[in-house]
Amino acid sequence: MKLLVTGGAGFIGTNFIRYWLRHYSNDAVINLDRLTYAGDLSNLTDIAETHCPKRYKFAHGDILDSTFVEDVLKTEHPDVIVNFAAESHNSRAILHPRRFFETNVMGTQVLLDAARQYGVQRFHHISTCEVYGELPLDSPHTFSESAPYRPQTPYNASKAAADHLVNAYFHSFGMPITISNCANNYGPYQHPEKLIPLFTTNAIQNLPLTLYQSSHNRREWLHVEDHCRAIAAVIERGKIGETYNVGSGIEKSIEEISDFILDTLGKPQQLKTYVPDRPGHDCRYLLDSQKITHEVGWEPRIPFEEGMRETIRWYVENKEWWQAIQQKVDDGVVQEDKWETFTRR
Repeated sequence: MKLLVTGGAGFIGTNFIRYWLRHYSNDAVINLDRLTYAGDLSNLTDIAETHCPKRYKFAHGDILDSTFVEDVLKTEHPDVIVNFAAESHNSRAILHPRRFFETNVMGTQVLLDAARQYGVQRFHHISTCEVYGELPLDSPHTFSESAPYRPQTPYNASKAAADHLVNAYFHSFGMPITISNCANNYGPYQHPEKLIPLFTTNAIQNLPLTLYQSSHNRREWLHVEDHCRAIAAVIERGKIGETYNVGSGIEKSIEEISDFILDTLGKPQQLKTYVPDRPGHDCRYLLDSQKITHEVGWEPRIPFEEGMRETIRWYVENKEWWQAIQQKVDDGVVQEDKWETFTRR
């Protein structure tokens, strides 16, 4: 089987390509990525050296470029498309919402049209728990796949729109699609703008850990390796036209995450500092993942504390990787302590 993985130079895409090539020895992967600030081919240098050109290829381009996408599909004839390609940082979406709708919605539409034209056998779309909106901190409820979509930030709304689009292509055109909505991921190769790598790399450097004032807001956390296993399970055994939630059931607040990182690295609590919440800062997400367990046979395997310790150790041992990213010129750097100024505009 041949897979086209979009956004394969990003965090989850990188880990997924590694997972697939490791576990499916007869398959090939084409990695299509625009290489924005969040994409880094060095994530896959060893993969390229080991498997290229028989099992791994890279196609540099934008999913918004329909001619380019069609050329890739016409040349490579992938059996499956796994769509990770997305702008995914909530804070950046507050500052530059149009970029998110262009990539996350229109880019997905370009891929769907090309997949229809060239007879792709499965289009698997990667989405997020955040499309469902938020839960109160004291709520006994969880989000099932039938929960209404109530996105509250531009990023969440762009992913919700993409989900609706993918489902529309199933109902209108018979496109063989599946969707997975996943909890917050963590693990190696995650860009240091995201919470866990940001706090870890800052703590390593004795820099402040910037917490929003609502620091007891909670998220559900899943190791990226478990997420990759879930995607593979859905591709293999998931039902066409269905959506599957992928969660761990493990909730941790931003306060708890920062404490764990500081304790693991032996750093002082005084590194924590507090700033106003960003606009649209959701209280809590928690998925009901019974469907994927019962219908597909997946469940998470990596305990949170074990996965966190391994992740922190990875960033300690790979300083050159994240230091090189921090040195890149980036016109979209977010100043998390400036939201009050931004919201008064």
